[in-house]
Amino acid sequence: MPALPPPTSCRSVARATRAPRCGTLERRGRCELCGAAARLWCPRCRLTCYCDVDHQKADWVSIHEKICHLLIPVRITLPFLSTEEERKHGVEQLVKRQKYIIDLTSSTAQKFIFDGKHKKALPAALHALRFSSEVYGSSSVELVPAYLLLAEACIGVGNLQQASHYLSQAQWIVLRSPDCSRAFQHRLHRSFGLLYATDGNFEQALYHLANDIYLASSTFGLKSIEASGGYFHMANVFFRQNKMDIANSLYAEVTDIWHTFLMKSVQTQEQIRKLRAEKSPFTEDKEVEVSEDTMTEAQQAEAIQVLNAVLDIREKALKQQPGETARVLHALAMLYYLILDLSKACEMGMKAFDLLKEQPQQESLEAISYLLKLIDSQPSCTK
Repeated sequence: MPALPPPTSCRSVARATRAPRCGTLERRGRCELCGAAARLWCPRCRLTCYCDVDHQKADWVSIHEKICHLLIPVRITLPFLSTEEERKHGVEQLVKRQKYIIDLTSSTAQKFIFDGKHKKALPAALHALRFSSEVYGSSSVELVPAYLLLAEACIGVGNLQQASHYLSQAQWIVLRSPDCSRAFQHRLHRSFGLLYATDGNFEQALYHLANDIYLASSTFGLKSIEASGGYFHMANVFFRQNKMDIANSLYAEVTDIWHTFLMKSVQTQEQIRKLRAEKSPFTEDKEVEVSEDTMTEAQQAEAIQVLNAVLDIREKALKQQPGETARVLHALAMLYYLILDLSKACEMGMKAFDLLKEQPQQESLEAISYLLKLIDSQPSCTK
């Protein structure tokens, strides 16, 4: 990662800094993270200011390093354009750049959350909210994802009061938007479930997680990875209540969903490789790439978080279930194979194989053997 650029005094760069766009005038001279009076400016973009070095460093580590150069064309005043067509094109380009920043900041914040780095997620999520507000308006349903990211990040750092505030903002928008998609609604219920679970209110947590599962299942399918998160968090609540039969059943459901998804992903990848190997020079690339379906970085981080958590629970259980543990290990082996972490894929695959050698599940053993051959065929695989 490039070194943090040294902060610059506001006074020393004020003359060199062009006026920001109208949407950011009210933030001029205010800290990007907390809104307090700023003393420092980023010396690279000269458009982002901070109250102290700690906030500059926090923003840089979270997201500013990635978006510093992207802020200049969206925050400076547009040049004078003589025709309506030029002005329309200029506005379209501005919105396109802003939406790109929204996607980048949102995905970065989500990945930090799945990685358990909630404090690092906060600045990125704040940027996602700020740009979403500029593009869509302060009461648009498009702000809901950013509010939910902020809420989950606050839950992760233990600031439940601030998390509740962000969730209230998201809920208010959803309630006044009758056409709000179920995809947004299920994520809202999940965030409320996480808040109540963290606060120890298990009854309310289970209520919201049940709604999360219902809405996700009706939108994406009962066996979708979108629904699996609700099952996982509900299992965690039952686990904390020591209701192990229900918790184990839900953990098994989560494992099955990811196992099926990853199995299909591995099969798809192998089909694509075969097609690429067999296609003639005259075959169009589109025919090969049409069926390619890769996970996003956030989905990869979620899978790693969830499956490793389930594995830890399986391995520490008083009553061991070798078949269930091997299934989680197999899913993790496929996941690490897909993201090219081959040493971990080998490790997980061999553990699953060893567990199943004494079990009657021959079909599962064959599937793991096949995966190990795929892993072993990669030149960088080390066992």
